[in-house]
Amino acid sequence: MSTKLKNTVHLSESAKVDSGSVQPFTRSQKVYVQGTRPDIRVPMREISLDVTPTDFGGEINAPVVVYDTSGPYTDPNVIIDVRKGLGDVRSPWIESRGDTERLPGLSSHFGQQRLSDAELTALRFAHVKNPRRAKAGANVTQMHYARQGIITAEMEYVAIRENMKLEEARASGLLDQQHAGHSFGASVPKIITPEFVREEIARGRAIIPANINHTELEPMIIGRNFLVKINGNIGNSALGSSIEEEVAKLTWGIRWGSDTVMDLSTGKHIHETREWIIRNSPVPIGTVPIYQALEKVGGAAEDLTWELFRDTLIEQAEQGVDYFTIHAGVLLRYVPLTAKRVTGIVSRGGSIMAKWCLAHHKENFTYTHFDEICEIMKAYDVSFSLGDGLRPGSIADANDAAQFGELETLGELTKIAWKHDVQTMIEGPGHVPMQLIKENMDKQLECCDEAPFYTLGPLTTDIAPGYDHITSGIGAAMIGWFGCAMLCYVTPKEHLGLPNKDDVKTGIITYKIAAHAADLAKGHPGAQIRDNALSKARFEFRWEDQFNLGLDPDTARSYHDETLPKDSAKVAHFCSMCGPKFCSMKITQEVREYAANQRIEAVDVDVAKGLAEQAQRFKQEGSQLYKKV
Repeated sequence: MSTKLKNTVHLSESAKVDSGSVQPFTRSQKVYVQGTRPDIRVPMREISLDVTPTDFGGEINAPVVVYDTSGPYTDPNVIIDVRKGLGDVRSPWIESRGDTERLPGLSSHFGQQRLSDAELTALRFAHVKNPRRAKAGANVTQMHYARQGIITAEMEYVAIRENMKLEEARASGLLDQQHAGHSFGASVPKIITPEFVREEIARGRAIIPANINHTELEPMIIGRNFLVKINGNIGNSALGSSIEEEVAKLTWGIRWGSDTVMDLSTGKHIHETREWIIRNSPVPIGTVPIYQALEKVGGAAEDLTWELFRDTLIEQAEQGVDYFTIHAGVLLRYVPLTAKRVTGIVSRGGSIMAKWCLAHHKENFTYTHFDEICEIMKAYDVSFSLGDGLRPGSIADANDAAQFGELETLGELTKIAWKHDVQTMIEGPGHVPMQLIKENMDKQLECCDEAPFYTLGPLTTDIAPGYDHITSGIGAAMIGWFGCAMLCYVTPKEHLGLPNKDDVKTGIITYKIAAHAADLAKGHPGAQIRDNALSKARFEFRWEDQFNLGLDPDTARSYHDETLPKDSAKVAHFCSMCGPKFCSMKITQEVREYAANQRIEAVDVDVAKGLAEQAQRFKQEGSQLYKKV
């Protein structure tokens, strides 16, 4: 046994949850909506609001329900112990279908080796269960059930989750105003029903990534006719990061709104790290299996084999990975098309497969063995995320022959996957200037027959290292509006270094903004509820409600308190920007009050008189635009 591992305290004894991830949000509570069976309990976050001040009418404001990705970590009634993992959500649903069996042990050779290696005891998750697999001849994918006309518990769960108590919100007046959207052909009903979910999955327009071995999962759905989702990346590297740190990144990311998480680990102990992550994750976990396969051959891409890759797929499927990024569209004939690019091949997975193809002068083995991969996927219900290994790494390379050639191949592979009833989404760019983004979306819809699109940004300019969460957030909002189903976040450290916790949060909040802006632009039912509630709170100077309704209450509160730290400022009818004399919203309220007191009927006269008086007051107080408080 190595000295380092020998002296390591067992993680199964010492691991602790990140304290910042388990704090409930201020004035929020976890609520659960029950489905047709007692074990369908769908979590949401309900934000309580203050009563409108008497100056503004004194009305009671209904609580606002928001989508919640944080799992049980923000439920004070749940005891969190990362050493044991999260509670089981899905086993009763899976068992009731009667088409799976519990294996006597791991069937992956590598998985067996890791489990029998005594040196890894200190790092190993202590409660590894024998995996499930489909019975011989069975297909256990959500797409297969949907095409059989079956509404699964997972489908009902996501329907309830997408609605977020929409009917109650309408009844309480939270949705009295919502602008009509432009959906570019998306078709979203006023209420999401389980039958609608089933139809979308059967059609291939949506997926529920839900491996039968990830029973801790709170199901979610990805598709253009549903809320736009975001993904956050975590993972160790050869430069460091411990298992405990990666679990902390997971819990931190889902606190702020990451709908799925990809474990992109490339360092040591990838297998053990992934087990800890999955057992503690309420959201789908995705991976790029070729990364681990490459580690197994010491980083030499030319030494990769189909047999080793196949074993890696089974290893990860038996752990519970919900979706695999597989770069099966990187074909030998496309590689020369990248030669004149400014930035060549920037995808790690794409470059690995390109190097293998050139070293052997053979076609990509994930392409030639694609049907066999589908057989593995449908035995565990792992979804495809067909990787864009030839995505552009600079705006100069956007929409070129290599990128679109690969996309056409991904469309062909999608149809093969669908023949096996395997759920599939398509990965997209990358770096694309704004005027070329819609072409990307339209091309994907055409080539891939409306399979969900999942993009990294895209970054709309290459001139802002350190700010690529912004350059990409712009493109993400646009492509989300045009029909992209999930957006992969970019942090400020993109192209520069490994992100820390603050970077992860910044990236997630940026992408939550982009996704929400896209939902608003599409006219998604109920998308404007939170905006309406926050705007009303802002106009009524309900500061705490403004903070709590925001995507990041902590930052909003800290910015306010930098200049107005006293508690009295939390009820003040002004902010530090204009001060008490020149707050536009306060002036508007005074104009309204004046009109009411004077009983002036003509609105134009009301406003004119009020503004004239305010103009005189402005001059009398020195004609200064801003005043210190």
